Amino acid sequence: MGLFKRRRRTPDGEREPSQREVRAATLTHLREFVATRVGVEAYVEPRTNVTPTTVMLVATDGEWTRRKVPDAGTAHAFARELAIPVYDVQRTGYPQRVRDYNARQRAGRDTEPRA
Repeated sequence: MGLFKRRRRTPDGEREPSQREVRAATLTHLREFVATRVGVEAYVEPRTNVTPTTVMLVATDGEWTRRKVPDAGTAHAFARELAIPVYDVQRTGYPQRVRDYNARQRAGRDTEPRA
């Protein structure tokens, strides 16, 4: 019986998305990232006391995106489905190109005029 299963609303009155909608949006974002970038690799980040298990996709130029996943097995299965290399970040660490990309982004923000 679903007496107490009403959808929650955000402060602006919109309904919160269901878990299925969130999962679909996450998969769509990750697939789009892989389809629109060159040389994408997946890095699985383990769960900690503060963060859930995540997968970080990194393109050849260092551009990256990160999304939470249910577990490491799910991240590995997703990478196999898309035929991209997958690494355990605890074993390999992050590639240098991610740090280089972040530095370029920071430098670009620092040179932009303030409004």
